[in-house]
Amino acid sequence: MAKKQQDAIEIDPQQEEIEQQYKTMTGSQRAAVIMLLLGEQHAANIIKFLEPKEVSVVGASMVDVSDLSQGLVNKVLDDFIEILGLQTNLGLGTADYVQNVIKQALGDEKAATVLGKIMPPSSSKGLEILHWMDARSIAEIISDEHPQISAIILSVLEADVAAQVLGFLPEQQRSEIVQRVATLEAIQPAAMRELEGLLTQQFSNTSAQSANFGGVETAATIMNFASAEVVSEVMDTMALKDENLATQIQDKMLTFDNLAEVDNKGIQKLLAATGNEVLMAAIRGADEATKENFLSNMSERARLLFLDDLEAKGPIRISEVEAAQKNIMRIARKLADDGEIVLVGKGDDFV
Repeated sequence: MAKKQQDAIEIDPQQEEIEQQYKTMTGSQRAAVIMLLLGEQHAANIIKFLEPKEVSVVGASMVDVSDLSQGLVNKVLDDFIEILGLQTNLGLGTADYVQNVIKQALGDEKAATVLGKIMPPSSSKGLEILHWMDARSIAEIISDEHPQISAIILSVLEADVAAQVLGFLPEQQRSEIVQRVATLEAIQPAAMRELEGLLTQQFSNTSAQSANFGGVETAATIMNFASAEVVSEVMDTMALKDENLATQIQDKMLTFDNLAEVDNKGIQKLLAATGNEVLMAAIRGADEATKENFLSNMSERARLLFLDDLEAKGPIRISEVEAAQKNIMRIARKLADDGEIVLVGKGDDFV
C-alpha cells in the first residue's frame, strides 16, 4: 500500500521534462504558441496592434516554436488560461495597470527594459514610418541632412537598426552624429515638424509635441550593435573632440565580459540559447570572471565535457572569437528585451 502511494506521488519524467522546457522558453516564444493556436485571422488581427520590432520578434518565434511537442503546447496554453482566469476587465489596458503588473512580475530592473520597449515616449506619426524601412533606405534619406536630423532619427530607431544605418553613412559623419545622439534632450515642435516634412508629406500636418530622444545610454546602445570597426573609428574620433562624453558612452556600453555580472538564472537561459561551438570560441577571449560564470552554471558532467572539448580545440582567429562574442551578446540583448535577463554595464549602479 505504501509503495502504491509512493508511486502515485512520483513525478512523471515526461512531465518533468516538459516543465524544464517550459522554463527555458522566452516570453515571445510563449506568445508565439498562443498566436499559432488562435488561427490565421485572429493572429493577423493581433499583429495589427504590434510595433514593427514586435512583429519581427513574434514572427521569428512563431517559426522557432512550430515543431514543439503537444505536451509543451498544452503547458503553454494551460498557463495562459490560468493567467486569464485571474484577471478581470477592470483596469486592463491602462498604462498604470500594465506598468504595475510587469513590475510585480519581473522586478524593477527587468520591467524597465520591457516597459521601455512596449511603452515608448509618444512620437509623431511622421517618424513611425521609419520603423518599417530598411537601414540602407534610411541612410540614403539622411546622408545629406544636418547631423542633428540624423541624430534624432537614429535615436528613435531600434538600436540594432540604428547601428546598421550608421554603418551605411559616410565615415566622416559618424562621430558627430553619435556625439549629438548622446547630447540630445527635448526636441521642440518646430524641429519635429521639419523632420516630419523631410520623411513624408502625408503626415506634414500632424500636431507635434516636444519629445525626449537620445542621451548617453541611447548612444551606447547603438554602439553596442555597431561593428568593431565602426565603434573604434567613432569612439577614437569622439575622444579627440570630447573625451568626457566618449568615456561616459564607453562606460554604458556592454561587452562580453559584462556577462560576468549576469545572475545564475540569466546565464542558464543564455546557455540554453547558445550552442557549445559558439560558446567555446567566445569564451577564449573572456576574462576569468566571465568564464567562471558560464562554467559554474553547467552541470558537473557538462562542464567536464565542455572543458575537454575546449582543450582539444586548436587555435582560432581573434576575428572568430569576436564574432562569437557578438553573436552571444545579440542573444543576450534579445533575452534582455524580453525581460528574461538583466544586462549590467560597468556604469550602472545597483543596490
